Amino acid sequence: MLWSRRWLRPLIVLVLPLALAGCGINTIPTQDEQVKAAWAEVQNQYQRRSDLIPNLVATVQGYARQEREVLTQVTQARASATQVRVDASTITDPEAFRRYQEAQDRLSGVLGRLLAITENYPELRSNQNFLALQSQLEGTENRIAIARRDYNEAVRVYNTEIRTFPGSIWAGTVHRWAKPAQPFAATAAAQTAPTVNFDLGPSAPPAQTQPAPAPVPAQ
Repeated sequence: MLWSRRWLRPLIVLVLPLALAGCGINTIPTQDEQVKAAWAEVQNQYQRRSDLIPNLVATVQGYARQEREVLTQVTQARASATQVRVDASTITDPEAFRRYQEAQDRLSGVLGRLLAITENYPELRSNQNFLALQSQLEGTENRIAIARRDYNEAVRVYNTEIRTFPGSIWAGTVHRWAKPAQPFAATAAAQTAPTVNFDLGPSAPPAQTQPAPAPVPAQ
C-alpha cells in the first residue's frame, strides 16, 4: 500500500498533462501563437513596402515634377500608415484593427495611382532604378496578399476553435483571455481600381485634372 501511494502522485503528475493535452487544452494557445506569427508576417510585408516607398518617390521626382500633389499624398499616406501603432492586442481589438487596415489601404490606393501616372513618362519607364523599384513593389503587393490570406486562415481556425466544442469549454474556463481575432476584409475602395485622368492635349501637363489655360496668340 505504501509503495502504491509513493508512486501514485508522480503517476498523476505524468498522466494528467497528457490527458489534458489529449482533450485539447493546448490547442487554443497553439493556434493563438500561429495567428500572432501570421500577423507578424503581414506587418513585415507592410514594413518592406514602406521601406521601398522613399526610394520610389525620389526616383519619380526626378522625372515627373508636375505630379507633386500625388508624390505628397504618397509621402503623407506612408507617414500615416507607419504612425498607427500595432501590437499583439491589435488583432483582437476591432477598432484598432480597422484603423490599421484603413491606413494601409489608403497607402495602397495612392501608391497605385502613382504607378499608374508614371505611364505618362516614357523616360521614367525606361529608367532601370524605377523598373527595379516597381518590380519590388509589385512583388511586395503579392507578398502582402499572400500574408493576409495566411493570416485570415489562421484567424479562421483559431476563431472556430474558441467557438466550438471542446475549445469553447477551455476558452470559457482555463483560457478566458482568448478573444476572437479580427480578419482582414477588402474595403469598397480596395475593390475599385485607381482612377487616373490622362489629359494628353498639347496645352495640358500630364495627369492634371484642372483645365488648361487658354493659348496665348502668337506674336
